[in-house]
Amino acid sequence: MIDNDMLQGLIPDSLAVRSSKIVLDSLEVMTDIGFHDFEIGTPQRLLVTVELWLDDLAPPGADDPAEAWDYDFLRREIRRLASERRYNLQETLAREIYERLAAMPGVKALRVATAKPDIYPDAKGVGVEIASFVGLAPSLNDRS
Repeated sequence: MIDNDMLQGLIPDSLAVRSSKIVLDSLEVMTDIGFHDFEIGTPQRLLVTVELWLDDLAPPGADDPAEAWDYDFLRREIRRLASERRYNLQETLAREIYERLAAMPGVKALRVATAKPDIYPDAKGVGVEIASFVGLAPSLNDRS
C-alpha cells in the first residue's frame, strides 16, 4: 500500500482537486403529489436526486466520519419535506428541497431533480430539475 505522504509533490497541478460534490441519487419517496383528481390523496412514488458542490475541497481529516457530510441527514430532510404536506406540483417540492439544502453551510452549488417514474409507460420518468448554475456543472473558474 502506498502512503499518501510518499505521493507528496508527485501529483501535477493539472490534477489538483477543483470540486467536491455529494450526490444522493434517485432517493425513492412516497408523496401525495399531483393535481389531477386521481392523484389527490393517493401517494405516488417520486425519485429525488440532489447534487451538492462543497466549498471545502479537502477530505475529512484522518478519515474521521465526524468531519464528513451526514448522508442520513440529507435523506431524512428530503423524506420529511416530501411527507409533511401534499403538493400539486413537482416544481414546488423541488424548490422546497432546494431552499432547505441551499441554506446549509458549506454548499457552493446545488442541483435538485425530481421524477415521477410511474406516469408514462413509454418513459423512464417525468420530472423537473433546478440548479444554482447553467449547464452540467458549476464553473470551475467561479471560486466565490
